[in-house]
Amino acid sequence: MASSSSAGTGRSARRSISPTGDPMAIDDDAVVRKAKTGISGFLEEQFRRGLIDEGLYEQARLNVLPNLRRWLTDPHIGRLSPRLGDGLRSAVEAARWDELVEAFVDEIKFGTAGIRGKAAMSDEELLILDRDGMDAPILKGPNTLNNIVLLLKSTGVARYATAHGLRSIVIGYDSRVAGQEFARLVSGVFLAEGLKVYLFDEACPYPEMTFAIPTLGADMGILISASHNDRRYNGYKLSAGTGSQFSPRERSVIYNDYIRKTTPAQVALQDFDDAGVDPDHPEDPRRDGNKLVFLGGAAPLPGFDYLGRPLVDIHRMYQDQIRGFISDAALMKSWAPSIGIGYCAFHGSGRKAVPRLLSDFGFTRVDRVTHHRLNELNGLFPAFQEHPEQQPDPGDPTASEIAVDAYVEQYGADAMEALDLMIGTDPDADRVGLVVKVPRVFRKYHDNRSHVLLSADDAWSLLLWYRLTRGAGNTQGAGNTRGAGNTQGAGNTGAFHPRPEESFIVLSHITTDALVRLARKHGVGVIKTWVGFGLIANAVERVWAGDDLSDPRFKDVICQTVDMEGMPRRYNVGCLEQSNGFSILGGPPATAAAMGSKGHVRDKDGVFAAILLAEVAAYAASHGTTVYELIDEQIYLDPDVGYFATDVVPEPRWGEFKGLEGLTRKIGILRRCAELGQRVQDGESLSLDGLPVRSSETFVAGKYADAHQWPDFPDEGIRFYFDKERLDYLTVRPSGTSQCLRFHIQLKAENLSRSGLARQKYETRMRARRIIHAMRDLIM
Repeated sequence: MASSSSAGTGRSARRSISPTGDPMAIDDDAVVRKAKTGISGFLEEQFRRGLIDEGLYEQARLNVLPNLRRWLTDPHIGRLSPRLGDGLRSAVEAARWDELVEAFVDEIKFGTAGIRGKAAMSDEELLILDRDGMDAPILKGPNTLNNIVLLLKSTGVARYATAHGLRSIVIGYDSRVAGQEFARLVSGVFLAEGLKVYLFDEACPYPEMTFAIPTLGADMGILISASHNDRRYNGYKLSAGTGSQFSPRERSVIYNDYIRKTTPAQVALQDFDDAGVDPDHPEDPRRDGNKLVFLGGAAPLPGFDYLGRPLVDIHRMYQDQIRGFISDAALMKSWAPSIGIGYCAFHGSGRKAVPRLLSDFGFTRVDRVTHHRLNELNGLFPAFQEHPEQQPDPGDPTASEIAVDAYVEQYGADAMEALDLMIGTDPDADRVGLVVKVPRVFRKYHDNRSHVLLSADDAWSLLLWYRLTRGAGNTQGAGNTRGAGNTQGAGNTGAFHPRPEESFIVLSHITTDALVRLARKHGVGVIKTWVGFGLIANAVERVWAGDDLSDPRFKDVICQTVDMEGMPRRYNVGCLEQSNGFSILGGPPATAAAMGSKGHVRDKDGVFAAILLAEVAAYAASHGTTVYELIDEQIYLDPDVGYFATDVVPEPRWGEFKGLEGLTRKIGILRRCAELGQRVQDGESLSLDGLPVRSSETFVAGKYADAHQWPDFPDEGIRFYFDKERLDYLTVRPSGTSQCLRFHIQLKAENLSRSGLARQKYETRMRARRIIHAMRDLIM
């Protein structure tokens, strides 16, 4: 069997791509001339009408046609992807000028976690990609996610790896269209460069891939995934040897010194059949001579050809790793069987991992949502046909309603009523959403629904409370080491809980301040970072290294610190994101490339979080209460914490701002918001829903300025404060994963009482939504 590649499947051990004559060259000159006339006219008309601003117009005028000509006529690209030219010619013939501009105006950005972009410009082209594979004749360009882009980026990364002595890589994929094919293509690049490749035998959770890297002693990892983006997207998540994202300095070197300098002529591939084999120990995955090793379960998958190569049971290792973080194994054993759980995989790679782990921990009443094919690995996301741009994000209220409605259709309303909670994970299972049962007396405050989505802010607050109150000093738990075969915590009966004075949490600056108050109550330090789990993990690593977090060198990572000075903080007990990301990184690692001592993976893990939240549900049941009531009692009614109403509303509601016209509209909205913030700073009065704005602040971390033609682009948002303590605020922030805006709000309820709590929560939530609407009316 050869690596899946349109570049051919010859038998040579290393194959360079050489140019050939192109009989379509003359026709392509005519295609380019037609494109020049059409695209130039389109851009001029858009600019004349004020639909795209001058900077974007000049960028498009300079870039689009040269990029299109190069992709259409480069013989090396033609050899790598023989049908690519057909897709470009068809797009020009159909006068798809707006989409051609979008595909060729720039190259896809190599960002914090890798790259992410549209794999297809439309649902029609996505169906063609699904049918024909990665060389489908659809519109592709340097600003979309396709086989050529993956080959070029991977060749650059592989050359970086060999130049820096990196010898092995873990590669996986989730349920996205052509994901497996892309993963095999990328594997061929790294094999050709001489690296050892650990390749998952089926779609895997992103966190399992990041776990496999340090566990197997690999040097880096790649997952083909666009996480929770809508079905048109795909991506390429790049991880370092620690399982975390590469540091900003390393990313800069990878991109500027290798990826930018890579050309199609330099791309080489190796067939799987030709990957090296240790002649004496072909079955041993640890042997350097065995260049291709598969990752999966204890037994081979039926119908999968392993080519006689080793298979490592990484599922067991990952399961044992998570086992080490259960705080009360006896409680789990006693109460797990009584908990009714629904699970929705949202067409993703958590479909086996989450039910398998729940079963292993004694949760026997687990109903998988299979209606509308939600438990099927399907990158077309058939359950989201009504709104094709809807994201399969378990933290999105509409997505959670899709899961709940499908459960009711499949199992019935009575079964839903008996359900304690529903767990959802996104396509690569790095995010988790939790739907909880509402006691009947409170349902009138939730549109009479029996179950509601618990925000990540509330879920993490409850989970942190539970773990902080389990008792400090427990020395059992996960003991992380580095190397194949590590069981990491097998047989442990309780998680490690460090002393408060040694502990700290890290959260993004748009995540609830309830976590800050909760941590301070328990004597735990707090770090706030800018948005992105890579920055959260980087902040933990700075603490491990003993760095001064106030050093200006870290201003692109650190937003704020609380109670971190003068204490021996070294154990991270929680990394928490408003966008449903969670992990526990632990203490300083034994070696630079290991997971933290008593810690988990250095990126978010929805599977891990799902199990820990299920333990909290078991605890609630053991005390005769529900998760909904537990958070009321332990978080909202605690005077040291209180109730923070938080919400996030995207703009546009579905999808994104499209093309240069959409980008211009997005920039215009942000400029109006920035002007409003400046007027507040200058002393002008402003009220939103009758609530006076006391101050404003603009957050600039230096990301995305070039892409938006705005030197001080407010990449981390513009914030409006309603109180002196700065606990009540609205933040308007551009998304870092798609072309949209997000309105984040936090309001703290005052003078809470047990008898009036439900009504006070409802009124605070409603006011938060009205404030968002008021801001939208001002700047949209």
